[in-house]
Amino acid sequence: MRHFGHLGAEVRQRLFHQEPCEFTADSPARLLSAALGATLYSPATRPRLAEDIVKQAGRGVVSMVLCLEDSIDDADVEHGEENLVRQFTELAEDSGAGLLLLFVRVRFPEQIPDLVRRLGPAVRLLSGFVLPKFTGERGMPFLEALEAAETASGRRLFAMPVLESPELLYRESRVETLEGIFRAVDKYRDRVLALRLGVTDFCSSYGLRRAPDMTAYDVQVVASVIADVVNMLGRADGTGFTVTGPVWEYFRTQERMFKPQLRQSPFLEVQAVELRERLIAHAMDGLLREISLDHANGLLGKTCIHPSHVLPVHALSVVSHEEFSDAADILRPERCGGGVLRSAYTNKMNEVKPHRAWAERTLLRAEVFGVAREDVGFVELLAAAIPD
Repeated sequence: MRHFGHLGAEVRQRLFHQEPCEFTADSPARLLSAALGATLYSPATRPRLAEDIVKQAGRGVVSMVLCLEDSIDDADVEHGEENLVRQFTELAEDSGAGLLLLFVRVRFPEQIPDLVRRLGPAVRLLSGFVLPKFTGERGMPFLEALEAAETASGRRLFAMPVLESPELLYRESRVETLEGIFRAVDKYRDRVLALRLGVTDFCSSYGLRRAPDMTAYDVQVVASVIADVVNMLGRADGTGFTVTGPVWEYFRTQERMFKPQLRQSPFLEVQAVELRERLIAHAMDGLLREISLDHANGLLGKTCIHPSHVLPVHALSVVSHEEFSDAADILRPERCGGGVLRSAYTNKMNEVKPHRAWAERTLLRAEVFGVAREDVGFVELLAAAIPD
């Protein structure tokens, strides 16, 4: 697996100063947590699920969640489990190897060992489970079940807890809930690949739904939760976890209240005006803005419910040549004592000690998403990644 692996070698060479690395489901957890990218959700009841997985892998998807929880009707859970086992078995027989990182979103802890047992040899295609409505109290049985299933199967399995409970949202219980979550995930740190934010559930507690002109950060009650989650669970001091960005719900917009959020000039410079129009028509300008805000607020990767969202997430995750230059300068061995230096681009100050954690995260992102060439910007990456 590799990001932008669906592009030809010549295209990658034209776009990248440093190409994205290759990785497998057995790569180190630190690398995989950064490499998740746009995680595409799909109901586990889809009749051609195996074909969908193969198709999406060929289009640049690196991680998928097959959902047995909110995306399917309560009455369809049994059918979803049966379909999941059947489709995994078919996929294992046809592909012979892992095409991408596959996770299953379950409803109950008991489903974890049961599904692992029923999958049999096909469990080798499974990377782990997504754990819904996670709190310290409700989450422990899921993590214990995961540990038991891992031991029984001999397969390394990761957990991705979803932070979406009302206790986390409400101010009077938030800190206590976050402390409980931290205790649980810290105990099973080696098995927790990333923490996912369930912003749709947050909004539902107040009867809210953000419009395509708005990002999650424009909804203040949601933005405050994101800030506190990153504050307590996303620290760069070795105690934190990868926290992924919230889902973007829209893939086409019929009417706008506000102006588009994409400037024309970057698209005019590379003759990509039609691309800009397509992005706006499909509400992608709001998505692109939210991805940028995700990065600014310490989030990496994003939950996606439509295939068209995947490549924009990946394109904006590529490290710019300027970011890479700054990070590499900061982390040079001779800089370990600290100090301040002017950036190679002569447009900013790089202060070695305060910027070190940022530089380390940037170089990890550069490893999995690559570094753009000096004259390549996000528009060129989008144009190359998104088919006409």
